[in-house]
Amino acid sequence: MERMLLVYTTFPDAPTALSVGEALVRAQLAACVNVLPDMQSVYAWQGRIERSTEVVAILKSREGLAGPLGAALKERHPYDTPIILHLPVAEADPDTAAWIVAETSDPA
Repeated sequence: MERMLLVYTTFPDAPTALSVGEALVRAQLAACVNVLPDMQSVYAWQGRIERSTEVVAILKSREGLAGPLGAALKERHPYDTPIILHLPVAEADPDTAAWIVAETSDPA
């Protein structure tokens, strides 16, 4: 069976994350998107140190969709340079993996 994939990204707020997440689930690029609110971030950006409140989104998908999922996420993301980290899953419960496969489209 194909390996599962988690994608980590951040958004400026929960409504934006949920809207983008829903679009990706509807497009069958992700089976689920978890949105974790109120994360405090400190980061370097364009030569300055910034602080902001963001939300984390974790997308559950599979490795064969990494390219299309990443492209669709970038297209819908409000940040100029969004953080998009593909985190391969070493192992998944078989029922969880079957659900993710059933809820996502076959890679083209």
